[in-house]
Amino acid sequence: MKLKLDLKPLRVASGQTFRIKDAQTRMAKLYIDSAHYEMLIAQFREEIDDLQRKMYAQDRQGLLLIFQAMDAAGKDSTIKHVMSGVNPQGVEVHAFQRPTQDELDHDFMWRTSRVLPPRGRIGIFNRSYYEEVLVCRVHPEIVTQVQRLPQETTRDLKKLFAGRLQDIANFESYCHRNGIRIVKFFLHVSQEEQKKRFMARIETPSKNWKFDEGDVRERGYWKEYMIAYEDAIRRTATPQCPWYVVPADDKKTMRLIVSAAVLHEMQGMKLKYPDLPAEQKAHLAAAKELLLAEK
Repeated sequence: MKLKLDLKPLRVASGQTFRIKDAQTRMAKLYIDSAHYEMLIAQFREEIDDLQRKMYAQDRQGLLLIFQAMDAAGKDSTIKHVMSGVNPQGVEVHAFQRPTQDELDHDFMWRTSRVLPPRGRIGIFNRSYYEEVLVCRVHPEIVTQVQRLPQETTRDLKKLFAGRLQDIANFESYCHRNGIRIVKFFLHVSQEEQKKRFMARIETPSKNWKFDEGDVRERGYWKEYMIAYEDAIRRTATPQCPWYVVPADDKKTMRLIVSAAVLHEMQGMKLKYPDLPAEQKAHLAAAKELLLAEK
């Protein structure tokens, strides 16, 4: 039994009318029980893997999946559960933490653009260049004090972040024209659910290592982050490089939505195994005859 899911309400292909206050963090469960969930996500993995193999053989297009979210929304587990069934040879995952000194010596997109997926493969960014218009916007002292930009660039921060968003939109359009499709996911968790997950990290010894005191302090900037996310989605969502705003309060439903969205976008890429020229087909036929002739 396949999952029937209307992705249109969650897919933002034109950001002009997007309002984050209208986006839900929870929706009706898409699964009956854990066994049903495992069956559904296994089906998605199988179909995604099949399309990735065609992408690899075709070698004309690549896919970049970008995951952005507030802390504890479930980026790591979603990437693991959705993509674990795909041939590792065809998938590259990159997680971006605080920039290194070397990365700070380059433009803000250098560290991500240098690891874009090649044609034939799926690239996954756990956080991305969008941090430069999210965290940096909420904490502008990163731009003014850490990034060592020219003073004339940082005098007008509103103009700086508007310029970065335009650069991002132009970059994604450029990637699309060169065969790299970019699909972005905002895993939208509620402030209440995030609190529950932080408490679980504190109270469960096996999860203590995940807890960072700084994550709790960032909750004080929730409103500012939502404004930054809304602006980023509004200014960079296009039909070619859409955003999916995914309800994240229920992790299993979230993973099924992400799986369905990845499959939908890959199906739109019209992936198929390449048609061999007549000469190569003749070589295959000759090789077959030789093998059949063996004693």
